[in-house]
Amino acid sequence: MTVYPNCKINLGLRVVRKRPDGYHDLETIFVPVYGLHDELEVERVQSTDRYADRIQTDILFEQEGIAVDCPAEDNLIVKCYRQMQAKYPQIGAVKVRFKKNIPFGAGLGGGSSDAAHMAIVLNELFGLDLSKAQLATEVAPLGADCPFFIYNVPCFAEGIGDKLTPIDLDLRGTRIVLIKPEEGVSTKEAYSGMKSYSVSGLTAERSYSESDLIGEAGLFINDFEATVFPLHPIIATIKKRLLDAGAYYASMSGSGSTVFGLFKDDTEGRTNAHLAAA
Repeated sequence: MTVYPNCKINLGLRVVRKRPDGYHDLETIFVPVYGLHDELEVERVQSTDRYADRIQTDILFEQEGIAVDCPAEDNLIVKCYRQMQAKYPQIGAVKVRFKKNIPFGAGLGGGSSDAAHMAIVLNELFGLDLSKAQLATEVAPLGADCPFFIYNVPCFAEGIGDKLTPIDLDLRGTRIVLIKPEEGVSTKEAYSGMKSYSVSGLTAERSYSESDLIGEAGLFINDFEATVFPLHPIIATIKKRLLDAGAYYASMSGSGSTVFGLFKDDTEGRTNAHLAAA
């Protein structure tokens, strides 16, 4: 079974308070982006496979594409398998071929999407019959935005990004240009300069469209830009370049370092996207 874990962007990201547990409550709008995706192929190990006698309940993991500097056991795909196999013993051995196309440390949620899509595949391959709500609960410990990729529709997100409400958002005919500079931004770094918190005007109780982004851009500020741009001027420069090139809206996604621009395209239908060079 082959799936294509897509990335996401954030329309606005307001940091509204620090929690007693040290995490921060956010308000943002997650938007799935389908034009940039990883590739995940998962197969059940059959009794006739040449290595079936060596592997009963395990995962054979092969990765290509963008190199990820971590052991395979630390990959969220493998972690998802381990976590779900421990809870659902009917999950047997699998072979995984994974191609990484979404840059990591980019604010695009690639790893979270990979984990969520792995859960979806395991649910299908082994007949677990879990609902989307149950799958979202399963993947939540793997990352705050993992549940979003189970639903994979525009959502208003609260809490640490785990409280989701689907919203009406129409960006049909929009071309999304993503630019990822070589330097990355750690989440710790993004939070380190936060001196005050926002009062967000975002809400799940209304619909949004392109005109809101143009006319009410104040709703869609990414609070991390104020702390990240002084430390990484290239990211601010990329945002300016996108606006100068005609984007009707541009922003850093999440805690960065990817910046995206929204352009009105001549085509209608599903939003399309591509990754451009910095």
